[in-house]
Amino acid sequence: MSGLERETEVSLRVLAEGGLLVYPTDTVWGVGCDACNAEAVERLYALKGRDRSKSMLVLALWDAAEYWRKQSLGDRALLSDGRPTTYIVEASLLPWRLAPNLMAADGTIGVRCPQHDFCRRLLVALERPIVSTSANLSGQPTPLHYGDIDANILARADYCVEPMAGMEGCGQSSRIVRLAPGGVTVIRP
Repeated sequence: MSGLERETEVSLRVLAEGGLLVYPTDTVWGVGCDACNAEAVERLYALKGRDRSKSMLVLALWDAAEYWRKQSLGDRALLSDGRPTTYIVEASLLPWRLAPNLMAADGTIGVRCPQHDFCRRLLVALERPIVSTSANLSGQPTPLHYGDIDANILARADYCVEPMAGMEGCGQSSRIVRLAPGGVTVIRP
């Protein structure tokens, strides 16, 4: 069994048991949990010291282009440049039953489809979204690389994926775009 396969297997078990996972993404190092497990989401808010009114995004194998087409949102240039993009959408229009404490007060959620082998392996095996928030305490700098992760996060998470060659993301937060029937709004370029 390769290191990647072993890390995927252990991480999947942690997520399935409601644990908190520190892991690499296509952008920065994240900490997350099963997006359908409200108790795990609550533990994640506590770990980060994050205000519950600030929603977190999910990583999912999701077709933003299909959502875009169904909502008749016009220009699709933001879908085609290959940059990691988080789309804020109506949670009720998504195919999963996400934890209610994960959504924003207005019923929206941020969704990103990662182009990262490790994340995609987890999503395929878990068959549901994973919460993804930067692996830092609320208000602290985003950890762009493994060595930047706060020791408190590492100590309090249930598992931290072993850093391996080729697993680091781009070291930049994703672009954030709100998709709504009234149009498209870029929140973070």
